[in-house]
Amino acid sequence: MGAIFEPFVYVIALLVDIYFKIVVVQVVLYWLIHFKVLEPSNKYAQKTVEILDKLTVPVYKKIGEKIPPISGFDFSPFILLLALIFVSRLLMRLSALML
Repeated sequence: MGAIFEPFVYVIALLVDIYFKIVVVQVVLYWLIHFKVLEPSNKYAQKTVEILDKLTVPVYKKIGEKIPPISGFDFSPFILLLALIFVSRLLMRLSALML
């Protein structure tokens, strides 16, 4: 019966991995803009930020409702990354049990 669910677990793990990478890219991009390595007026940076915001801001808002920013620092991306790591490890263990 485990073989039936293995492809689903694989796809979910793949999506979690892709979303993890999206969050990391967004955090790095914001740091590059904040430290003026990348100009905020750059049209490619603006478009990339816009796309990444559409993918992540709704999740950040849900996390922010539970854990507000501390001293003006928003921990939502880091909490999300930790949650994604947890889910990824859980899926790895689940797939190992299916073998």
